[in-house]
Amino acid sequence: MTETATSELDDSFHVFDTTLRDGAQREGINLTVADKLTIARHLDDFGVGFIEGGWPGANPRDTEFFARAQQEIDFRHAQLVAFGATRRAGTTAADDPQVRALLESGAPVVTLVAKSHDRHVELALRTTLDENLAMVRDTVSFLREQGRRVFVDCEHFFDGYRANPEYAKAVVRTASEAGADVVILCDTNGGMLPAQVQAVVATVLADTGARLGIHAQDDTGCAVANTLAAVDAGATHVQCTANGYGERVGNANLFPVVAALELKYGKKVLPDGRLREMTRVSHAIAEVVNLTPSTHQPYVGVSAFAHKAGLHASAIKVDPDLYQHIDPEQVGNTMRMLVSDMAGRASIELKGRELGIDLGGDRELVGRVVERVKDRELNGYTYEAADASFELLLRAEVQGGKPPRYFEVESWRAIVEDRPDGTHANEATVKLWAKGERIVATAEGNGPVNALDRALRVALEKIYPQLAKLDLVDYKVRILEGVHGTQSTTRVLISTSDGSGEWSTVGVAENVIAASWQALEDAYTYGLLRAGVEPAE
Repeated sequence: MTETATSELDDSFHVFDTTLRDGAQREGINLTVADKLTIARHLDDFGVGFIEGGWPGANPRDTEFFARAQQEIDFRHAQLVAFGATRRAGTTAADDPQVRALLESGAPVVTLVAKSHDRHVELALRTTLDENLAMVRDTVSFLREQGRRVFVDCEHFFDGYRANPEYAKAVVRTASEAGADVVILCDTNGGMLPAQVQAVVATVLADTGARLGIHAQDDTGCAVANTLAAVDAGATHVQCTANGYGERVGNANLFPVVAALELKYGKKVLPDGRLREMTRVSHAIAEVVNLTPSTHQPYVGVSAFAHKAGLHASAIKVDPDLYQHIDPEQVGNTMRMLVSDMAGRASIELKGRELGIDLGGDRELVGRVVERVKDRELNGYTYEAADASFELLLRAEVQGGKPPRYFEVESWRAIVEDRPDGTHANEATVKLWAKGERIVATAEGNGPVNALDRALRVALEKIYPQLAKLDLVDYKVRILEGVHGTQSTTRVLISTSDGSGEWSTVGVAENVIAASWQALEDAYTYGLLRAGVEPAE
């Protein structure tokens, strides 16, 4: 139950998550109640102090969420927050149905959105400035009398402050005096810059004495910076969303904000050990909302601590801190070495160490690998996106030019038949040797590459049953520059999974089918190597 949530943190600083409300307004996100419950569990596990679950009474889904959350989730760290608006003009909070719905949600905390821009009061609410203040005062006081903790979001605050600073501050003062624990200054249009935010927050804090929070949209690309600028000015409550989800271009991203507060500011805003869960939680939430995690997201992206340049690798070999602002393990991420034509000896040695292959300080071997990588990348291969193919190349060089072999291909062919009725038939035949046995297999597919994949499976699965777990999960084709038209060189990247991990392989040829076959061969070879199968002699 929400009421039993406990935290080892004091109340001096709040991390407030609004993924389930504001984040859900992102284009392409459509959360079910089950999705919202799952995300709430992840956020509570991460250790945020408050989870804004939605607007009960505004739609059946949010109403159901609050009912189920209190029955199905034992919150350990977070308190559940219901979002709503101040009462309507010309009535009382006690008689307003949507205010009553906030109480009926059972949430111990309520966030009220209030107008703080004078033009919005007059044009959107169609009421007077004085009545708007009365709406704020009455609603906050009523909810406090009912035992609820109240936060007030001052919508369009910064734009309103620019237009009429005295009225904007009057809304803040009224909310605070009525009993709001925190008054949040919202950059609803996302147009502010850090220096502006810092100056306004500092002035409002000095003039009102209210406890202030910040809610920043990312329309200038400054939401995280604006949030931290507000903290610098004295805000002690930050509102964010997981992975920066939100309307238009999004909100302040929860993860870089929290990491900055913990690691750069030295503020304890999460329970012990929770920061190391950050990368996992970020990716888990991305899976729930069905959006691919951003590879270049600060702190939690798979490329956040990836190093490509040879100069960087040389320095990292001496001391990883020379090219990393934190230890990636602090946020549950890992350092990665990328191998490319920019690679030097240090890159290869570090990558070998990462893959568990001891190069033994063999300068001749390392030099050979460097030259092989550069030569192959000159011909179109890319190893920074195909770790599995690189590992096979590296193992081949370590073993005197002999790659791990589980089968020898005699020949393969793929046929595409154009039928009179406009349909197509795709058939592939593979001839190979495995464990001393010659195997010929034929299969059909929904395309020539799919047919080859199936034929290879038919040929090998009886001998290597481990291949039954393999699943081709992604397939990318790129036409490389240099030659135009149908004579262009083609690069194919294939991602394969065995259910517990994923790897990528690369193939390059003037023929897209031939390039695909190379990547498939590597994918199956690596899958067997990963499964612990001993290569054939």
